[in-house]
Amino acid sequence: MFEPSSKPTARRGFLGRIAAVAAAAGVSSIPKALHAESAPPEDEWLDKLNAKYRQLFDFPAHADGSPLVHMLNYYNTLNAAYNVKDNEINTVGTFYGVPNATTLFAFNDAMWAKYKMGEALKFNDHKTKAPATRNVWRTDPEIMGLMVAPPASIEALQKRGALFLLCNNALNIWSNLLAQANKAEQPAVLADLKANMLPGVVLTPGMVVAIQKIQDKGIAYNRQ
Repeated sequence: MFEPSSKPTARRGFLGRIAAVAAAAGVSSIPKALHAESAPPEDEWLDKLNAKYRQLFDFPAHADGSPLVHMLNYYNTLNAAYNVKDNEINTVGTFYGVPNATTLFAFNDAMWAKYKMGEALKFNDHKTKAPATRNVWRTDPEIMGLMVAPPASIEALQKRGALFLLCNNALNIWSNLLAQANKAEQPAVLADLKANMLPGVVLTPGMVVAIQKIQDKGIAYNRQ
């Protein structure tokens, strides 16, 4: 599943590709490429996280979608064992990371097909057994070989109140990588991706800051 190698040569190769993308975009260094946009962050989403039971599910690696099952289990366990209703629960999921990432979870099927996202992630659709040309996690994920759709899908979890955040830093890197792979212009790819995010997904300037803000609010942290 596009797992980064622990071997130094593979790691240097991957970092070299990131540096090359940054250079192609006219950026002098990787830290500068990772710099968030200067627009002030919109934190209205944070102000709405006021339920009694609140947990952040931090998943930069897609792990075949298993973090979505953990979010589902959180709702179901609180419902069944503690008689807690969904409207008393806040969950937050994170979409970010490169390369074995959840960043691309945030986009609709059209983007998956147009930019060959399944090939980029080395991820096959469980129905076609070929590189995915749709966002399988949106409605019908197969997770760890088990069909758990639709309860653990992004849309089903959103209906129960789950919030998903997309990292702008990771989005900028991925727009460069996808532009390079598809021989397209990065600004056009970035604009295309922003216009085709899944409904309800919130773009945040940087996940490193969003996670701190969430924890500062007293929300439990669950690393996936």
